[in-house]
Amino acid sequence: MDLYEEIVQLRRDGRRGALATIVSSQGSIPSFKTAKMLVRDDGSIVGTIGGGCVEAEVWQAAREVMESEKPRTLKFNLNQNPKYDTGLVCGGTLDIFIEPVLPPALLYLFGAGHVAVNLYKVASNAGFDVTIVDDREAYASRERFPDAKEIIAEDFDKAMARLSPGESAYIVILTRGHRDDMRILRWAVQTPARYIGMIGSKRKTIAIFRELTAEGIPAEPFKRVHAPVGLDIGAVTPEEIAVAITAELIAHRRHAERELPHMSWFHRARSEDDEVENGVDALADDDLRR
Repeated sequence: MDLYEEIVQLRRDGRRGALATIVSSQGSIPSFKTAKMLVRDDGSIVGTIGGGCVEAEVWQAAREVMESEKPRTLKFNLNQNPKYDTGLVCGGTLDIFIEPVLPPALLYLFGAGHVAVNLYKVASNAGFDVTIVDDREAYASRERFPDAKEIIAEDFDKAMARLSPGESAYIVILTRGHRDDMRILRWAVQTPARYIGMIGSKRKTIAIFRELTAEGIPAEPFKRVHAPVGLDIGAVTPEEIAVAITAELIAHRRHAERELPHMSWFHRARSEDDEVENGVDALADDDLRR
């Protein structure tokens, strides 16, 4: 079984993994420098770095790496730790580098207006594979989105019925109308998507949230919704808004640990009476979304 082909297939299937490589060694070790082992998200492995207790520890570390999405290096001194003496080695040291194997970052843009065109450009340059969804063929076209992974020009309900965003997917909702935003958000919060964002003012966001919860949708799923979407950098034009949204997508993708100036009101401990309309309303202007 070709390990590299397995990595390609794993990413193509939208799955995670971690690749362990012996990057340095001294003395006698149970394998050889550059030996590799791929650990899939279901725990199965391809390849070997020598077996025994070393491989067992690397397997566990690989599981942690694919969850944290951050690489790490393990050091083993086979001379000093008797648990590594399986009779296969006479002693040595080795460093094993473990790197995450991640599926492509799939970004679903619902809406193909001015903001979407600019977001598609910026997000694509940042490494996201973009799928465009809009019910207007004149907008959802190859002419406007030449390098999009997929373009779906049909009714939103029909499009959502055949889409199955996985845990690595990002969804940004920026249609031309509040009703479309609401029905897409209703669907999006019930998917395992990694990120969900919706454009619009705080007032509109609150109204949609109330209406959906009144339908019986639990409030808990809405806690992961970024709305208004994007980082608060004072963005006004479609081009600037696209940068603000992409910045938030990147921060979420890279597990930014420091506090960021999110626009999202869901994550702020404010009472409803304190909600005040401000410059964020520019994000909801229809002429920006169409």
